[in-house]
Amino acid sequence: MSLLVKICGLSTRETLQTALDAGADMVGFVFFPPSPRHLSLELGRDLGRQVKQRALKVALTVDADDATLDNIMDALSPDIFQLHGKESVARLRDIKQKYGRPVMKAVPVAIAADLAVLPGYAAVADRILFDARAPKDATRPGGLGAPFDWHLLENLDLKLPYMVSGGLHADNVAEALRVTGAGGVDVSSGVESAPGVKDPEMIKAFIRAARATQDASQELSVR
Repeated sequence: MSLLVKICGLSTRETLQTALDAGADMVGFVFFPPSPRHLSLELGRDLGRQVKQRALKVALTVDADDATLDNIMDALSPDIFQLHGKESVARLRDIKQKYGRPVMKAVPVAIAADLAVLPGYAAVADRILFDARAPKDATRPGGLGAPFDWHLLENLDLKLPYMVSGGLHADNVAEALRVTGAGGVDVSSGVESAPGVKDPEMIKAFIRAARATQDASQELSVR
């Protein structure tokens, strides 16, 4: 099964093109005003057109209401909704039914007890994204550049595909994948030179590092 690499928080044509050319499987667009990566609907529409089905378009929202999701659907027509707030299982179900799109639920992790929500979400979500739990005084739930203890996901019995995020960068993505056994990785601040400012060389380096991990594991399985 091939590794999924997601570059999130893209906000310029140049960096989106870099991610596409480097082979990102998913490109994420943030629609959440407190984030430095927040996009206007107009820019989201423009960047969405640029993707041209070369990667899956992911719309990241945080406890968004239907009016917001309606606007995002009209502008971006995302392939997946990434729900990064405190959305309930019922809310996930409603969004899937109304918009006919897969949903990826972000689950913040700091301690083992945080995984207790998984059975409920796994019954509805199409994919889980494990992210570091934000500090209590944070203004947004993710994109803060902090990892969590990946060992909390060791021996995880989850029938659903899952990805990891939070504090990932080119130098630690291999270890994150080794420990968690995740089928995908998601990076945002780890490929930035400043908050919200993506660095093309860092994007390419991250994707190279993630793919190298996949290639190495495939070589071992063949031997």
